[in-house]
Amino acid sequence: MEDRFFKNIPHRTIERLSQYRRALQIYSDKGKTSIFSHQIAALLHITAVQVRRDLMLIGYSGSLRKGYDINDLITLIGELIDSPDGQKVAIFGMGDLGRAIINYFRGKREKLKIVAGFDTNPEKANHEVAGIHCYPLEKTAEIIGKEGIKIGILTVPGDQADETVRIMVEAGIKGVLNYTPTPVEVPDDVYLEEYNMISSIEKVAFYVKERQ
Repeated sequence: MEDRFFKNIPHRTIERLSQYRRALQIYSDKGKTSIFSHQIAALLHITAVQVRRDLMLIGYSGSLRKGYDINDLITLIGELIDSPDGQKVAIFGMGDLGRAIINYFRGKREKLKIVAGFDTNPEKANHEVAGIHCYPLEKTAEIIGKEGIKIGILTVPGDQADETVRIMVEAGIKGVLNYTPTPVEVPDDVYLEEYNMISSIEKVAFYVKERQ
């Protein structure tokens, strides 16, 4: 897909496209070959209008009679989101959350692969953790360069987040997913996505409160 499409697509749309692909794969696994926008919307708890708007942004339209071709749409979303040669990912912080992410992610995406972990704990460093080799943090630059890793998932304790991100960026990481409770800063040429579990739970709690 041409770069101009990527540059014009909002970040939230990219996030939803990933969710669409997951929903489409569920339908495909059930033997379905086509799907309507309202069916996708129902799975993701959004509106059919939003689904159609997002798919129009990537130049895809369905049939009023048959809806969207599931396999074609999965392929198109993959061409947009995935790197043709695949991308490698490293976990920084091989505690409970890091291990859970590895186990959850394993086998989910052909074009994304977690290939290394890093931790300051000597009991984990130089050992396999959840099937992934864990390296001491001081080997970050060496391993990132050797493996060509560009994406890092940050799951260290909050008080280690800033220093760990600095090491990641200096080693060549270009995309960071921050799972720590500490906001971090990265240079303009590094993409940062921050996920705060407490904020998400508080959001749910707010809507529960409002509906009581």
